[in-house]
Amino acid sequence: MKHKVSESQHKICLMLLLVLTCAAATGCILLSVGQDEFHGEVMHAMTYVVTQSDYVVQTLRNVTQYLSIAKNIKVDQLFLPSDVKDEIDKLNMDLSAAANTLTEKTSENSGRIKKLFNAVRSALISMAAVMLLLSLLGLLLSVLGHQHAIYIFIWSGWLLVAVTFLLLGVFIILNNAISDTCVAMDEWVENPNYETALSNILPCVDQVTTSKTLTQSKEVINQLVNIVNTAIWSFANWDPPPQNTFAYSNQSGPLMPPLCSPFDSQLHDRPCASQEVSFSNATLVWQNYTCTVSALGLCTSAGRITPNMYTQLVAAVDVSYALDHYTPPLLSLQDCNFVRDTFRNITVKYCSPLEGFLRMVNAGLVLISIGTMMCLILWILYANHPRREEVFVKKLSSPIIAFCCLCNKDGNINSNNNTVPSTGIEV
Repeated sequence: MKHKVSESQHKICLMLLLVLTCAAATGCILLSVGQDEFHGEVMHAMTYVVTQSDYVVQTLRNVTQYLSIAKNIKVDQLFLPSDVKDEIDKLNMDLSAAANTLTEKTSENSGRIKKLFNAVRSALISMAAVMLLLSLLGLLLSVLGHQHAIYIFIWSGWLLVAVTFLLLGVFIILNNAISDTCVAMDEWVENPNYETALSNILPCVDQVTTSKTLTQSKEVINQLVNIVNTAIWSFANWDPPPQNTFAYSNQSGPLMPPLCSPFDSQLHDRPCASQEVSFSNATLVWQNYTCTVSALGLCTSAGRITPNMYTQLVAAVDVSYALDHYTPPLLSLQDCNFVRDTFRNITVKYCSPLEGFLRMVNAGLVLISIGTMMCLILWILYANHPRREEVFVKKLSSPIIAFCCLCNKDGNINSNNNTVPSTGIEV
């Protein structure tokens, strides 16, 4: 009866050990999958932030580059005024400083975050692998009854369970931190001027610098348009006598249309007049007014401008178009609009998945902790079970062995009594 009860306990213990080992293994799988998805989502979010920062930096550098090119624009001996060139130099210094600051802060913060989460990922992968190996080897050794090895595994197991609970606490804190960060981003979107730690993740560009850049870009565009139109009306569309060698190039034919300036004298947007050409089609239209020239540089066919002057006009138009193209994005830099849009997209696209993957990681850690902790107890019971049966068998066999020994002793006595002693009398 006792033997049957012992066998029943043995089977129940084995079943529980298998179930708990499977639970710990499932936790390891959840932990591995969850940490991989979580790490990937964090890297995607950081890549998005860095991409947004790079876009702003590239916009600032493009404006700086085209402002520098505008300083050297020359159309038939016409240049930008010296005071405008000086303003461009000062503005380029401010733009370069703003771009460098944004690049350094974004790179520094993204590097720290990536380093932190790479370390977390390595810790979780190591934990999942070690706990899975511990669970499987512990099950195998307990079934085989290797008691000394099991005791070593038990001490190691308790240490690893403590580490797992510690990681669980860390990830619960991390989950709360990410939730708080997402809430803080929502609040920052509503109040971007409020100075918080989020300002270090993706800093805003100085509003004074952006406003000055917008104004200076519009002024340079107007100045370039004035240079182009002055060259058109003073040289191309004028028919000077041959004695005027400064303006005479034997130009002839219909008059060239002037270039449209997108801004008025107050730097407000203005529509183009019907006789003006825009930045987008000026080069194509003016190509029809280009003549062929002789070795002396004079037109030998109908046309208002020489190929050399056409090249200079195209250069001025290209720079004006580039400044007009890169100026509107600067509007998003005012009032931190680009940072607001970035944080809004992060809360919409990344916050919910990150919280979901964190819950998966936490669930895996819980399964590993509880499953392994219960396995530690069952390992002792199951590993010692065969030993208790051994003791039972020894106790059961002891009376039999004693009885056999007693029988052997009695047999020897009777054998001695039946032996006839020698009398020493010879018959």
